[in-house]
Amino acid sequence: MNQRAKRVVLSALTTVVASASLTLATTTQASAIGQVPCSSGEFLQIDIHPTHGPTQPLCYANAGTLEFARGWWITKISTGNNRVQWHGDGRWQPDTPINKWTVFTWPNHPGGVSVTGIRIL
Repeated sequence: MNQRAKRVVLSALTTVVASASLTLATTTQASAIGQVPCSSGEFLQIDIHPTHGPTQPLCYANAGTLEFARGWWITKISTGNNRVQWHGDGRWQPDTPINKWTVFTWPNHPGGVSVTGIRIL
């Protein structure tokens, strides 16, 4: 192989290795959202309305996204010290996340709304 061909191959190989290292270095961290006891008003609290039985509060901490295996009916979101969105009707809602220290309800839907995920920003 002549000298010019070696330089072209070496240059291409260097570009591929540099691109791969940048891809690995910029990988996003895994979601850290997790369920916690409802012991503090600082946590995100969602009140789910099961098909049968009373409303149940569930609390979450840390930024991240949580998708529910099946849609839940949610009657209230209390954001605590978090900015929050929910996933329903195929998109994240509301467009502007619900601010910290906000209680969000759906007065026109007393049984709640169908939610397939929740996101703490």
